[in-house]
Amino acid sequence: MASPQQHQPASLGSDGDPRYANIDEKKRKRMISNRESARRSRAKKQHRLDELLAEINQLQNDNNTIMKKIDGATQMFVGAASQNNVLRAQLTELTDRLHSLNSVLHIAQEVSGLALDIPEIPDTLLEPWKLPCLVQPITASFDMDMF
Repeated sequence: MASPQQHQPASLGSDGDPRYANIDEKKRKRMISNRESARRSRAKKQHRLDELLAEINQLQNDNNTIMKKIDGATQMFVGAASQNNVLRAQLTELTDRLHSLNSVLHIAQEVSGLALDIPEIPDTLLEPWKLPCLVQPITASFDMDMF
């Protein structure tokens, strides 16, 4: 035998009272709306996460590119510093040779009694940063777009 509640219309509320039918319908619509809102919120959050992950990848790539440029510049600096050290050593050696040759000339002048024109060693050889520089364009052998 069927109970009397099984034959009640579906539009009745949870208590079977028609007064609550509208409240249940509103509650059901609100639940559906909340679910859709939550779905949109999750989709928006996932989209933002995807954007941030893409930005991370791009920044890591940019960082790697910059690090390679820094490594290249560092290698060039080390090469220039090394070459500068070699040139300084050569300058010191040549200056010492010039002093020795001048000493030999002074001795030869005293022994021979002849007046020799012995040039003085310019101070600029002892202080190379004071050397007069000719205005010449500076050419670079590396890619100027590197920076």
